[in-house]
Amino acid sequence: MSLPPEKASELKQLIHQQLSKMDVHGRIREILAETIREELAPDQQHLSTEDLIKALRRRGIIDDVMKELNFVTDSVEQELPSSPKQPICFDRQSTLKKTNIDPTRRYLYLQVLGGKAFLEHLQEPEPLPGQVCSTFTLCLHYRNQRFRSKPVPCACEPDFHDGFLLEVHRESLGDGTRMADSTTMLSISDPIHMVLIKTDIFGETTLVASYFLEWRSVLGSENGVTSLTVELMGVGTESKVSVGILNIKLEMYPPLNQTLSQEVVNTQLALERQKTAEKERLFLVYAKQWWREYLQIRPSHNSRLVKIFAQDENGVNRPVCSYVKPLRAGRLLDTPRQAARFVNVLGYERAPVIGGGGKQEQWCTLLAFLCRNKGDCEDHANLLCSLLLGYGLEAFVCVGTKAKGVPHAWVMTCGTDGTITFWESLTGHRYIHKPTNPDEPPVAEQPKPLYPYRTIGCVFNHQMFLGNCQPSDAVETCVFDLNDESKWKPMSEEAIKSVCAPGATTSLPPFPPLCASTIDASVTSNEIEMQLRLLVSEHRKDLGLTTVWEDQLSYLLSPALASYEFERTTSISAGNEEFQDAIRRAVPDGHTFKGFPIHFVYRNARRAFATCLRSPFCEEIICCRGDQVRLAVRVRVFTYPESACAVWIMFACKYRSVL
Repeated sequence: MSLPPEKASELKQLIHQQLSKMDVHGRIREILAETIREELAPDQQHLSTEDLIKALRRRGIIDDVMKELNFVTDSVEQELPSSPKQPICFDRQSTLKKTNIDPTRRYLYLQVLGGKAFLEHLQEPEPLPGQVCSTFTLCLHYRNQRFRSKPVPCACEPDFHDGFLLEVHRESLGDGTRMADSTTMLSISDPIHMVLIKTDIFGETTLVASYFLEWRSVLGSENGVTSLTVELMGVGTESKVSVGILNIKLEMYPPLNQTLSQEVVNTQLALERQKTAEKERLFLVYAKQWWREYLQIRPSHNSRLVKIFAQDENGVNRPVCSYVKPLRAGRLLDTPRQAARFVNVLGYERAPVIGGGGKQEQWCTLLAFLCRNKGDCEDHANLLCSLLLGYGLEAFVCVGTKAKGVPHAWVMTCGTDGTITFWESLTGHRYIHKPTNPDEPPVAEQPKPLYPYRTIGCVFNHQMFLGNCQPSDAVETCVFDLNDESKWKPMSEEAIKSVCAPGATTSLPPFPPLCASTIDASVTSNEIEMQLRLLVSEHRKDLGLTTVWEDQLSYLLSPALASYEFERTTSISAGNEEFQDAIRRAVPDGHTFKGFPIHFVYRNARRAFATCLRSPFCEEIICCRGDQVRLAVRVRVFTYPESACAVWIMFACKYRSVL
């Protein structure tokens, strides 16, 4: 496709400006001088153009230039609501480039203009070009819109320079299509939730900070533009410690015709805080009264796990019912069991604690959990319960204990026929609950529970909270007739609604939508497989063994991996007969076949290989000795929303049996 002369000249000018801004010419001169010094032999008169291009590519200059050049097309693409949006780019004069915006709607343009005082990274060396280093990523959520910044190297002054175009009015929220004025926007109390994630060189993520930005100060600023300095606090036990500062600029687009006085904005915010504080105070008074009544039923209730409040990552106490809300996954997940599988493949990690002294209490907001891609059992249970409620099931989070009295949370659904099903959010397993009757004679056969749960203290969802007041809190004898107040003491639904219903208080974090996966399953599967082949070959070489790979045998392992994932999702086994038949045909008479499947929820090949070697069965295959040994490995990555994935690996070998 040829460009008209004026367009070509405009494009050349843009590229020239970008190259000048990056000081590419200066960097090229330095590298060429260095290359000539290092690589030009005394007997050689000149370096070819190809040699110089190779040197520039090796130092990462060409990659840097290509990354910086953003090409914008004239075609208008509709963005799916479930895809994470990239930062919208503006130039230095804050003039909109070509982007999909409606000039009749109201937008807030949020710019992050660098960070400072991230003192934990004070000694961090400057990363070399092309060197892998730890990075910071900023994730935002505002009124059903999600954004993610470009990763920047961790430093004392991280180089954040991103812009996010947030739509203040959205038709999906019933705002209509009219242009919102300052007064209308002042009544929109949704905060901008910002989550800072650190990713280390191995791909492990850490939650650094979670911050709710009150953006409405811009409505009282001159020209609808304001700059803020946001101090980010740590999480969990470090929620009172500053981790760093972000410089933020807010700007309304189109510009406001009429701004409010700062006094009006401050008064509105103060009234909202006052109203929220009063609602929370009244709920606390009610919760104390409810707890006193619960203890009067039976003094032993004091030792039961009845959890009415839980601390979030910022150390704020919130009613547990506010952590759950019906959540629809759009077209990203099709069935409740697929939703359970998705929650299961999100990583499990207990809240970090400094020193000993037991488990650190920390329930995460949904955005922090999804952005970090891992969390504790309560985070998994809250998300699974929310998804099951979205599918129209009557779902509750259960709080109780597992074996040895370890506190635990899982999910329960109540069928219309009275069937009680437990869902273990960390494994995806489902269990049907059949209560045993302690009053039955000893000879009567009692159903043996298959689930790992021992006691249960309370159940809750977004509308209900019920404390277990049966004589025993053992799960196996528990009757889940939640309407029977002699067995389950309910909290007032009105009281719960006053602090947990959407929009009830301004302190409630809004629930973000799920985002589609950004991982290419085929490419990632190939990459991990190639890395594993290399690791196996090196390991066998160290043992003095040669390695011969058989591609056809590797390919034949694919149906088995697909079958394993299908079984995890649906609890139905399928396709095993065809796999066994293919393997029998591929292994000649007198030969032995061995296979070892294993499952991971991360994509680090070296870490997976180290884990595999700890299994004696897998080590036997990888270190196989014998006549005509042929090795095979197959990797299959199954992607889920939020870039979560299930990674199945199968190692196999066939060899001639010599007796």
